[in-house]
Amino acid sequence: MNQNKIKYSPLNASERIDSLDVIRGIALLGILLMNINGMGLPFAYSDPTLAGGADGLNLKVWIVNNMLFEGTMRGLFTLLFGAGVILLTSRLEKSGAGIATADIYYRRTLWLLLFGIVNVYIFLWHGDILYPYAIFGLMLFPFRNASVKKLFLVAGILIILGIIWDVADYHSKLNLQKEVTEIQAIKGLENEITKAQEDKIKEWDKFTTKHTKEEVDELIEKMHQSYFTVLFDKVKGNQFMQTWLPYRLWVWDILSFMLIGMAFFKLRGFHGERSNRFYLIMLSVGYLIGLSINYFETKMLLGDNFHALTILKADQTYQIGRLFTTMGHIGLFMLFIKSGSLRFLQKSLAAVGKLALTNYLMHSIVTSVIFYGDGFSMFGMLQRYELYYIVAGLWIFQLIYSPIYLKYFLYGPAEWIWRSLTYGKSQQFLLRKATLSN
Repeated sequence: MNQNKIKYSPLNASERIDSLDVIRGIALLGILLMNINGMGLPFAYSDPTLAGGADGLNLKVWIVNNMLFEGTMRGLFTLLFGAGVILLTSRLEKSGAGIATADIYYRRTLWLLLFGIVNVYIFLWHGDILYPYAIFGLMLFPFRNASVKKLFLVAGILIILGIIWDVADYHSKLNLQKEVTEIQAIKGLENEITKAQEDKIKEWDKFTTKHTKEEVDELIEKMHQSYFTVLFDKVKGNQFMQTWLPYRLWVWDILSFMLIGMAFFKLRGFHGERSNRFYLIMLSVGYLIGLSINYFETKMLLGDNFHALTILKADQTYQIGRLFTTMGHIGLFMLFIKSGSLRFLQKSLAAVGKLALTNYLMHSIVTSVIFYGDGFSMFGMLQRYELYYIVAGLWIFQLIYSPIYLKYFLYGPAEWIWRSLTYGKSQQFLLRKATLSN
C-alpha cells in the first residue's frame, strides 16, 4: 500500500531541481513582457503602428522586446515543458509505476488542456499557451526514451519544415505582388481586366491593408463592454487560435522546442551540472547569432513600416533567431544561478516557478480585470510603455507573495487542482499537514 502511494504521488520538494524552478520563474515573468501587448492593445502585437504609440519611448520598448524577448520567453517555457516530461516520466518509471506512467502522463496532459480552455473562455486570454502545450504534449510520451541525438534530429527536422513553409508563404505573396503589378499595368493601358485579375488585386489589397482607425476604435469599444460581450466577441478568434494556428504554425514552433527541452534535460543542462565554459559558449554563440538575426529583422520591419510582405520576409528567419537567442538566455541564466549571486532573488524566482500555473493564470485574471469592461476598461487606453507599469506591478507582487505563500502551502491553488485531478485523489495542500504526516 505504501509502495503504491509512492508510485502515484506527485513530485515532492526534495525531488525538485532548483535551477529548473528559477528559470521557470524567469520565463513566467518574462512571457508577460510580450503577452501584455496582446492583452492591452488592439491589433498591435506585431505592428506597433496600429496602437500604443510607434515613436519615442514606445518604439524603443517595442525594439527591445522584439530583439530580446519576442518568442524567447515562450521558448524558455516550452523547453522547460519538455524537460518536465522527462522529469515526471523517469521518476515514475524508476519507482516501478510501469504502464501507470502513461496513464498519469496522459491524464495530466488532458487536464492541462482543460486549464487552457478555462484560460481562454473564462479568463479571456486569447493568447493562451496551455491549450497548445497540452495538444502537442500528447505527442511527447513516445519520445521519452529517445536518445539526445534523435531528439535533436526530430526537433531540427520540425524547425526546417517550419522554415520551408514560411519561405513558401513569403514567395507566394511575393509572386502575388508581381502579378498584381503586371495586372495594374495592363489595367492602366487597356482599362479592362478579367474577373480573375480583379480577384488577384482584391487578394493583395486584403493582405496588405492595415486595420483602420475605425476598426481599432470599434474593437476598443467592444472590449469596454460587459464580460459576456467580450467573451462572445472573442469566440471566433479563439477558435482560430485553437484550430488553424496550432497545426499550421505552432506545431513547428512548440513541438520542436519541447523536444529540445527533453534533450537538454538529458544532457543535464538544466541541472547546472555543466561547466561554466559550456554555458558561456551557449551565451556567446546564442546571442551572437540570435541577436544578429533579430537585429536585421527589426531593421527590416522598421524600414518598411511593418508592411505585411516584409513581416512575412522576416518570418523566414524568425525561428532561427528565436532559437539561438533563447539558447543565449539559458546560458546567461544558468551562469547567474551557478554564481550564487542575489540568492534572495533566486529564491523568489524559484518560488514563482513552483507556482507557475497559478501565476500564469493570475496574469490572465488580473489583466482581464484591468483591461475589460466589467473591470477598469483600460483596453487600448495606455501607451505601449505604460503597459509595463502593470507588468512591473505583477512581477513585484508575484516575487513577494510566492515565497511567502510556499511557507504555508505545498502547491498553488491551480497546481493543487491539477495534481489532484491527475492522481485521482485530493492531494495534501497545507505544508504543516504534509510535514506532520511524514
